[in-house]
Amino acid sequence: MVHRFALLAIAAAILALPATSGAKPAKKHLLVVSYAAGFAHSSRATGEQVLAELGEKSGIFDVAYCRTAEDVKTMLTPEGLSKFDGVFFDNTTGNLGIPDLHAFLDWIKAGHAFFGVHSATDTYHPRDINGDTSYVDMIGAEFKTHGAQAEVDAIVNDPKHPAVKDLVPDWKVRDEIYEWIQNPRPNVHVLLSLTRHPNDGHPQAGQPEDHPLAWCKMYGKGRVFYTAFGHREDVWENPIFQKHLLGGIKWGFGLAKGSAVPNNPAPKE
Repeated sequence: MVHRFALLAIAAAILALPATSGAKPAKKHLLVVSYAAGFAHSSRATGEQVLAELGEKSGIFDVAYCRTAEDVKTMLTPEGLSKFDGVFFDNTTGNLGIPDLHAFLDWIKAGHAFFGVHSATDTYHPRDINGDTSYVDMIGAEFKTHGAQAEVDAIVNDPKHPAVKDLVPDWKVRDEIYEWIQNPRPNVHVLLSLTRHPNDGHPQAGQPEDHPLAWCKMYGKGRVFYTAFGHREDVWENPIFQKHLLGGIKWGFGLAKGSAVPNNPAPKE
């Protein structure tokens, strides 16, 4: 009799447990920041649309938008960010006017995700914020200049990473190719790069060089993913670029595994 009651008690306890088997994880909440204090890329609207579609089709995340200087003042604060799991800088430029930039960066460090495309590296230059390099340190590089738009073969540096595994061994794309004040490779995990300077009218066009164009890194407990592509609307609309973005987003939200070890080797020609 005692044995029977024990079995009944165990069965009741099992039935009382929450039904987690097969349950889908809760959607992540992504804040898409498309405000530009400097040059305003026309592709920002396309970026907003593509990100919303990627979130809906994948079922992984939903989106909200931060589009104006007033939005920045209320949404990119500790209180405003409390409802989000990550932010996506969609061709932002200049000093955005975040009320407390260091509080924003601390939010990322605490374990939230940061994603950026193209001119996210043309945002918060140290010269515009009294020499403060904290934003550049977070994203991994500072935009220097660019030449004419050019077609390039972006070489995959880490075939196992979810952001680029669908691009192996390289991706031929035409876009505006950025140059950096300093090569970011020593401090980031490079995902895409060129082995020669792009044919963009620069005096060094076609010359051998290590030219990173997409990477990821840890920032405290937070994950940072950046790609320099995304100037052109047709790049955003390209299914390959969308796979690149979605893989980076999955990694940034901790939903897909991938290395973030810095200074991975540059590919050889």
